[in-house]
Amino acid sequence: CKIMWAVVVTVVVAFVVAYVWGRSKRCKNTPPGSMGLPFVGETLEFLATDTSYNISPFIKKRMLRYGSLFKTHLLGRPTVVSADSDFNQFVFQQEDRLFESWFPTSFRNALGEQNISTLHGQMHKYLRRMILSKFGFDNIKGTLLIQAEDHIMSNISTWNGQVVNIRQECGRILFEITAKILVSYKPIKGSGCLRDNFSAFSDGLLSFPLNIPGTTYYKCLKGKFKALATLDKMLRQRSENPDTRNEDFLDLLVDELKMEETPVTRSIALDLIFSLLFAGYETTTIACTAAIKFITEHPEALQRLTEEHDAILGSRREKNSQITWKEYTSMEYTSKVIIEALRLANIVAVIFRKTLKDVDFKGYNIPADWIVIVCPPALHLNPTIYSDPLSFNPDRWECRQFSSKNFIPFGGGMRLCPGMELAKLELAMFLHCLVTNY
Repeated sequence: CKIMWAVVVTVVVAFVVAYVWGRSKRCKNTPPGSMGLPFVGETLEFLATDTSYNISPFIKKRMLRYGSLFKTHLLGRPTVVSADSDFNQFVFQQEDRLFESWFPTSFRNALGEQNISTLHGQMHKYLRRMILSKFGFDNIKGTLLIQAEDHIMSNISTWNGQVVNIRQECGRILFEITAKILVSYKPIKGSGCLRDNFSAFSDGLLSFPLNIPGTTYYKCLKGKFKALATLDKMLRQRSENPDTRNEDFLDLLVDELKMEETPVTRSIALDLIFSLLFAGYETTTIACTAAIKFITEHPEALQRLTEEHDAILGSRREKNSQITWKEYTSMEYTSKVIIEALRLANIVAVIFRKTLKDVDFKGYNIPADWIVIVCPPALHLNPTIYSDPLSFNPDRWECRQFSSKNFIPFGGGMRLCPGMELAKLELAMFLHCLVTNY
């Protein structure tokens, strides 16, 4: 009986997938492209690993054949991939009207259904306002600038005479800064520390979703479970001791949960802290590592960077005084180095959206419930937009605007990364402390 039911379910699933795949092929006026094979579409080629800085071979090949907007079939869904800056801007501007954020099932299961990345509409806007109240310019200008410099400087000073793994050290330092800002967390050595749990989560987030003991995906979910348990304990202790305040993001959530009509539940609050901790260090770590790699490989850029920061130190009345907002905003060449590193590193390779209704764009029709993939590298490494796009050249930003439809490392529209300014500040402070010490 069980075998019979298994056969029936398999046949039904196969029929549904074949029907959806066939229907997607029959849709009229869709962008050019191929839906690939039944069931798998073109997923296997899409997921093939590529370690170069260039545009993914899967996307590059189809851009040459079909243009900057093409259809395919990925992860069991009909999909449109965009390397078109106008269409990308249109997608970002029509958030919650024609498009909404979407993630593959395994990714969404790992993040959680109440994660800010997977929430939509008013709930997403409400949480975003909460984040910006803590990470807006007023806080960055004040305590966050000093905190970042102090923590980075005290850690970098211990590198003297040692060989260090930049990726690991950047990750550790930036995680500690983010955790301190969010929950006043003090790092603990040992296997049970909070960062180890986030590392396990990060390592398995894009792995094959096989949730059995021993697999990377299992360790990913287990890492999140342990991290949430630690954060839940922190939230409970802070709630039970109202006189203990650290003026961090956790205090903000404790106050929010006490409000009678708040839409924020305890589960949402925990997922929010988890998301901010993960996003606040993981992506910035990659950007920081890339920036250090690029200036190491380009002595002329390192020389100009060093001269800029030596000039800042030389202009101070007191040599050992802390960084000021005026000094930070004067780091013009540093800003160019950071922007150029972000352009080349392409930390976010794809941005997922789903159509809420039929969408018409430049004569093409994209049916409702199709997936849209915005591809930042296809813009950032496009030779028609950036000359010699694979070369590290901070001076290309001399006459360019950092904010542009052709430069989207932080996304765009209503889902523009709320921690963008903090991330750029942390990168600038890292470079400042590095070049003035070594």
